[in-house]
Amino acid sequence: SGLLTRLQTSAPTIRTLSSSNSCSRNVPSCLWKLGRLNHVAIAVPDLGKAQSFYKDVLGAQVSKTVALPEHGVYTVFVELGNTKLELLHPLGEKSPIANFLQKNKAGGMHHICIEVDDINAAMTELKEKKIRILSEEPKIGAHGKPVIFLHPKDCYGVLVELEQA
Repeated sequence: SGLLTRLQTSAPTIRTLSSSNSCSRNVPSCLWKLGRLNHVAIAVPDLGKAQSFYKDVLGAQVSKTVALPEHGVYTVFVELGNTKLELLHPLGEKSPIANFLQKNKAGGMHHICIEVDDINAAMTELKEKKIRILSEEPKIGAHGKPVIFLHPKDCYGVLVELEQA
C-alpha cells in the first residue's frame, strides 16, 4: 500500500491547453489546408529488385509498374497501413530520376507527397510567400490528381510534392 501511495502522489500532472490559450491563434489562416502524408518516393536503380524486396522479403502489397512518360518515370506503389511508398525508376533520357540516380547510385529518398484540399489556393499562397514551385501549373500525378512540386531549397532540403486530395 505504501508503494501505491507513492506512485499516486508522484505521478506527473498533465495539463491540456484550452482553445483560448492555443498558439494556433498566432498562425495566419490559410485558404487551403494541409492533409495527410500521401507517400514517400524512393528512386531505385533496379525497379524489379526493389519490387521484389518489398513484396517477397517484407510481404507488402505492391502495385504493377506504371509508366508516366509526362513525368519521365516508371512508378510502383507499396501499400503500407497508414501511407504508401512510391518506387521511382527513370523513363527516358530526360527523366529527373536519371539525374538523381547519377548523383545517388544506390538510390534513395526522392520526395515526400502531402495532400492539400485546394491545390490552386496553395499555389497562390505559396507564391506570395516566395516559395518556388517547379511548374507554372499543376500536372496530373500518378494517382490521376493534380500535383505540384516545391523547390527543395525552400523546403529545408526536401523536395515536397503537394497533391490535390
